[in-house]
Amino acid sequence: MALTSTQTYVNLHVRNVKQSIAFFTGLGFALDMKFTDEERAACIVIGDNLFVMLTNEEFFKSLTNKEIVNTDKHAQFTLALFVENRDKVDEIVNTAASLGGKIITEPEDHGFMYQWGFQDLDGHLWAIGAA
Repeated sequence: MALTSTQTYVNLHVRNVKQSIAFFTGLGFALDMKFTDEERAACIVIGDNLFVMLTNEEFFKSLTNKEIVNTDKHAQFTLALFVENRDKVDEIVNTAASLGGKIITEPEDHGFMYQWGFQDLDGHLWAIGAA
């Protein structure tokens, strides 16, 4: 029997939870308030079963014995999200840049897929795509 998760939570360390909340809600994501306290952690709803926990660095350190990645120098991973169309891709990336994020790639049109990427306030990489 294959392992199937009913919900997925990705934990990202952030320097300032309140600023990160403003950034991600500015992109249009909702908060799950039962997992949000605005000082230590916030739960961003990405999809029906996908959530990103934005945890302050002190709390994140309690989750692991490893050092936190310095996102100014290293890429930890890229979170890739698909949205309904190419216009939505452009809207999300442009909004991210207007909220203090950084555009990290040029838009790429592969014919079957369109994608563009940004870096959030804490240097985490996001790739937004559409078919």
